[in-house]
Amino acid sequence: MIRIKLSLMMLLQYMMYAVWWVPLAAYLTNLEVSSFEKSMILSSMAIGCLGSPIIGMLADRFFPGQKVLASLNLLNAVMLLLAGTTNQPDLLFVFLLIAMLGYMPSWSLTSSIAMAHLPSEQFPKIRVFGSIGWVASGLFSIIFIRFLDLDFDGTNIPFYCGAAVSIVAVFVNLTLPNTPPPAKGQKGSLIDAFGLRTIELMKDRNFAIFIAFSFLSMIPFAMYYSFFSEFLLNINTKYISVTMNWGVLAEMGFLLLVPLAIKKLGLRKVMVLGLVALVVRYLSFFAGGAISQSWMYFIGILIHGLIFGFFYVGGQIYIDKKSPAGLRSQAQGFIFLVTFGAGLLVGNFICSEIIAYYKSDAGYDWNAIWGITTLSSIVLLLAFMLLFKNNDEHLKSR
Repeated sequence: MIRIKLSLMMLLQYMMYAVWWVPLAAYLTNLEVSSFEKSMILSSMAIGCLGSPIIGMLADRFFPGQKVLASLNLLNAVMLLLAGTTNQPDLLFVFLLIAMLGYMPSWSLTSSIAMAHLPSEQFPKIRVFGSIGWVASGLFSIIFIRFLDLDFDGTNIPFYCGAAVSIVAVFVNLTLPNTPPPAKGQKGSLIDAFGLRTIELMKDRNFAIFIAFSFLSMIPFAMYYSFFSEFLLNINTKYISVTMNWGVLAEMGFLLLVPLAIKKLGLRKVMVLGLVALVVRYLSFFAGGAISQSWMYFIGILIHGLIFGFFYVGGQIYIDKKSPAGLRSQAQGFIFLVTFGAGLLVGNFICSEIIAYYKSDAGYDWNAIWGITTLSSIVLLLAFMLLFKNNDEHLKSR
């Protein structure tokens, strides 16, 4: 029963976000916002990650995790409802920023809740339901377009759908097993609030290198994660959400492979394979445009789960194993701060500038855009293989 509740928690948590985030860049393109405004609104998620360490501290020291999660989802629901009521870029940014300040910490919090009730090696079997929720969010697009004959992708309707799922999640969160704060009674501080005690772990050279490359990896990752719906809109894709969700559908299988891969190969090789997949993604996008074979785009889409599962979920497991019990929630919040916070924030602005540079009255030069992203991914892979050593291979399994 606990496994079922945790799985439903993950399903709803990722569905409420995916339903509006996936088509967001296409919506902003239709609103004809400026490049800077688009970067800022798309970075509401990254800025929201700044709240992750603070929420991690609250869950570690003061309040039961499931109650914190329910409160965050209620805030998210209210803000998404407001986001659906405006097409003003400034107001949209404010509403989505507040929504993400409440929502983004939930990724690390749901991970901590799940790992508190199950061995960390079993976490991917729960996390896979997040991928199921992400894929299932595409059903909203099909329902509105095919059965209600209404436009969905590129409109404000996804915000209302996200709010509705958030409300359902609040009630589900309140039925979760109690997850008491593991560091209850210990004094908190600003260091704890920003997750900075995790930095002490960076005295370990390998851990520090892992953190640095987690940050850098988000720069090429952002080109797909934040801007791919703009590319699909530009090439006249009808079901943008459904098309991108094929990658998350494949992710479910890759996530289930993570425990076996770690057991057989060790964390380092698993994370290297994740970065190899990142190179393959952008190479397929570049080649697909260069030789006019659009089917190759699906290689890059379908390989998304290998990138996310092997490098980022593998990284979460690495963090969990390297962190003391009283720091685990903060450490999970810190890695989200580094990746989907600071890393994605920087990546969004860099990728936005690249896209703007190669956009003209004649259209986009996607071959140049994908070429640059491919080269940066290759450099990242080679540097990681050279610098991240094998001295953590004892973490294959516990």
